[in-house]
Amino acid sequence: MNEVFISLLKSSARVAAGGVLALCAGHALAEICVYENNAGQTLYTNVSPGADWKKRQCFATVEPPTPPAAKGAAATPAARSALPKVSAEKQKERDAMRRKVIENELAAESKLLEEARTAYANGAPPALPDEFLNPQKYAARIAQLRESVSLHERNVEALKKEIARM
Repeated sequence: MNEVFISLLKSSARVAAGGVLALCAGHALAEICVYENNAGQTLYTNVSPGADWKKRQCFATVEPPTPPAAKGAAATPAARSALPKVSAEKQKERDAMRRKVIENELAAESKLLEEARTAYANGAPPALPDEFLNPQKYAARIAQLRESVSLHERNVEALKKEIARM
C-alpha cells in the first residue's frame, strides 16, 4: 500500500513539475503512459491502445517548441542590423570570381560534351573486339554513351542558365 502511495506521490510530483515547466516555457504538456498486455508486451504511448492493455504508469512530458512560422520569413530589424555588411566593391569582386569559376566549369563541361559526342558517334560507334561476339555488351555501351552525352548537355544548359542569371 505504501509503495502505491509513493508511486502516486512521485507521479504527482512529476506532473506538477511538468506543469510548472510547461507554464514557464509556454509549451504544451503531454502525458506518456506505459501499457502492458496479457502477453507481457510493453507499449509507451500517449493514446490508450485498447481494452487488452493495462495502464501501468504515466509520465508528464513537455513537448518541444514549435518551429518559426515560415522558413525564410523576413528577419526582425534587430536581426538584420546584426548581420555583417559587405561593401559594394567586395561584392563585385565576389561576383566576378563566381562568374569566372562558372565560366571555367562551362568550358570544361563543353569539352567533356564534345568528347562524349565523339565517342557516341551519333549512336553508331565502332564495335570493340569483344563486342562482336556479345551484342548486348555493345548495346549497353551505346546506352551508357547516350546517357553520358545527355548528362553533359544538361550540365552545359544549367551552367548557361546560371551565367544568364548573373
